Amino acid sequence: MPQILVDHSAELVFDRAGLAAEVHQSITEVIDTTVADCKTLFRPAGEHHVGDGTSGEAVVLVEVKILAGRSAEQRAELTARVLAALRARIERPAVIGVQVTELDRDTYRFVHHPGH
Repeated sequence: MPQILVDHSAELVFDRAGLAAEVHQSITEVIDTTVADCKTLFRPAGEHHVGDGTSGEAVVLVEVKILAGRSAEQRAELTARVLAALRARIERPAVIGVQVTELDRDTYRFVHHPGH
């Protein structure tokens, strides 16, 4: 179920596969899910701006979407683990934001579509 959306400056070079693997494993250690249920989407942004544009910092914004019902402590632990995984992989100056959000169990649906 967990969906991880990683928006980042297009020119930022970092180990995406390693990040996804670590985040997926961390999620299974904090909430009741499996690595196979985790999905990460990397979305490079062609343009970004930090402050007045003079800092030269890259941008990484991560949203981890999980089903509602987890405690604030679990969500905070996920945030801390994702932030640590990013900080370990990003070698240049960057601003990093991580948010864990909850999806409504009554209205969220996910399927494996086999195609036509």
